Amino acid sequence: MLRSRWTPGEAAGTTGTVLVSVTDYRADRMRDLPGVYRDGLALRRSWSELPGAVGMWLWTEPLRGRCGSVSIWRDDVALRRFVAWPQHVAVVRRHRGHGRLRSTTWTTTSTDRGIWDRALAYLAGETGTP
Repeated sequence: MLRSRWTPGEAAGTTGTVLVSVTDYRADRMRDLPGVYRDGLALRRSWSELPGAVGMWLWTEPLRGRCGSVSIWRDDVALRRFVAWPQHVAVVRRHRGHGRLRSTTWTTTSTDRGIWDRALAYLAGETGTP
C-alpha cells in the first residue's frame, strides 16, 4: 500500500475526541483508478481551508484497483460538511457507477497513535468496522 504524506487541515492541533473516516474505493476498471486518485489529490490541495478538518492521508493499492483516504475531523458535523462540499460532490458524481465504495468512521482521541493500525484492519476485511 502506498500512502501520501500527512496533510494537516484547518483544525490541525485539535485536542480531545476526534472522528476518523476511512474510505475504500475499488474501481471496476483499472484504467479508472488514476482519475479517481487524481481527484483525491485535487481535494487534498484545499484541505487546509476545510472547516473542522484535522488532517488526512490518501492511500492506494494500484495493482488491486483500490484507493481511498484516512481523514480526521473535529466532529461529525465537519465530516458531513465535507461530504456536501460542492467539489467533493462533483468528484463523487464523476466516478459514480465506476466502482464500489465502502467506508467507516469511529471516534478516538487526537493523540491515538493506532489510527493507521485500525484503518489497515478495516481495509484488510470486506465488512465490519475496526
